[in-house]
Amino acid sequence: MKRDTGKSLNLYFCYMNTESPSNYDGLDLMSTQEILLGMNDEDARIAAIIRDEIPSITALIDVLVSKMRLGGRLFYLGAGTSGRLGVVDASECPPTFGVEQGRVIGLIAGGDAAIRKAVENAEDDLKQGFIDLKSYNINANDVVVGIAASGRTPYVLGALEACKELNITTGCIVCNPDSKIADVADYPIVLITGPEFLTGSTRLKAGTATKLALNMITTATMIRLGRVKGNKMVDMQLSNEKLVDRGTRMIMEETGLDYDTAQLVLLKEGSVRAAIDKLSQW
Repeated sequence: MKRDTGKSLNLYFCYMNTESPSNYDGLDLMSTQEILLGMNDEDARIAAIIRDEIPSITALIDVLVSKMRLGGRLFYLGAGTSGRLGVVDASECPPTFGVEQGRVIGLIAGGDAAIRKAVENAEDDLKQGFIDLKSYNINANDVVVGIAASGRTPYVLGALEACKELNITTGCIVCNPDSKIADVADYPIVLITGPEFLTGSTRLKAGTATKLALNMITTATMIRLGRVKGNKMVDMQLSNEKLVDRGTRMIMEETGLDYDTAQLVLLKEGSVRAAIDKLSQW
């Protein structure tokens, strides 16, 4: 059932936000449909929250594009769900956009083992985040984006503070107002997602909002860097039959070739872009 939040929760929301009590109570007494409708109602708020932050997301993307044109890299840094979301977004850039491995890097507190299983206390180490960054010889052309729903994760905060001292550009995605991490970051993105359906479970609304912001950051950046032609992923890696088929049809649409010929050229050249460039010379 929906909770009667009243004015006291509004004050609590302003300062505690993601840890605020859910707007719903008696979850354990709800039917499956009631649970899903409640979750869906909460999720429906997210698109408007993202839209309000588009100016901040734009600012981060614009500086990221300029840095990557100079050879810089994008680093995501987070713990728990936030870290996993960054790792996922980073790992999808090479197959989607053909960008070189190591240009977009996701780091998670506790290392790769923490992707599948929580590593106890890993996020509480104020120094480890920057230690992890240093192993990649981070430099002033790079951009580091800290991801932390709470806005205060030590692993992320310590890394951004160290980057700031070295004039390395930083951004962040947080879901609480007035957070330490947003104060430190050069380009903060603050998504005030409010109480979770299940109190404190930030893998829900906060996680969804974070994923939407990450989608925007890498997709818009790669488009601006020329990794898309029209509305097509012309640099995608041909890693399975579905993608080979998709690439073949892109070439057919662009050139008018039949399926077999288009696929033959695609497989020979290795990418849709290279195939179309080759065919334009015929």
